[in-house]
Amino acid sequence: MVSLSCAELSVREINRALRELPDGELATITEPRGAHNLVVGLTNRIGVTILGHAGYYIAGLCDGPDVTVEGSLGWGVAENLMSGTVRVNGNVSECAAASAHGGQVFVAGDASSRAGISLKGGSLVVAGDVGHMSGFMAQAGTILIGGDAGEALGDSLYEAVIYVGGRIRSLGADARVEDLTEADVVRVKELVQASGFTGIDAQSVTRVASAKQLYTFDALKNQRY
Repeated sequence: MVSLSCAELSVREINRALRELPDGELATITEPRGAHNLVVGLTNRIGVTILGHAGYYIAGLCDGPDVTVEGSLGWGVAENLMSGTVRVNGNVSECAAASAHGGQVFVAGDASSRAGISLKGGSLVVAGDVGHMSGFMAQAGTILIGGDAGEALGDSLYEAVIYVGGRIRSLGADARVEDLTEADVVRVKELVQASGFTGIDAQSVTRVASAKQLYTFDALKNQRY
């Protein structure tokens, strides 16, 4: 087990040390003190635990590591994640899992606005509530929300699917509620099991997907722009 302290090392030094670890190694980051950009750009398959609250862009641009945060985070957790797992045992601010291509992101608390924005694959599971514009322009992958969703959920949604356990304040442009299938129930159960979150009933979630009216531009005759 490798221990790295933000009180003794800079963020650059910590990230450099993490990149040099062999696959299978475990590391802890102590005294994060709200530091930004920790555990960024890793491609090795290691386990990293951050012991406390941290700031923006934690675990961004990663392809492989398993990251656990024992606290809450700021903007952009797991931005552009390619593979691996990011688990936050707290709340997160805006744009969780933005543009993630793969991997799994689990948030045990609430997420602020634009959770899963431009998601391109993988999965985002939020046990609590999410803010407005979550799932905006999500192109692929799955979002599971255990609690309530804010305004304009799934605005300009493409092939991603959103499941909501609570209430939806409003849907965004081209998003619609669809019937839940057996395959949906199986998928939600898989995500619940992987996340370890309780209180999400796979049989009673609401499925939100694209109405696919924005896939092509339909210019009406004599229409002005």
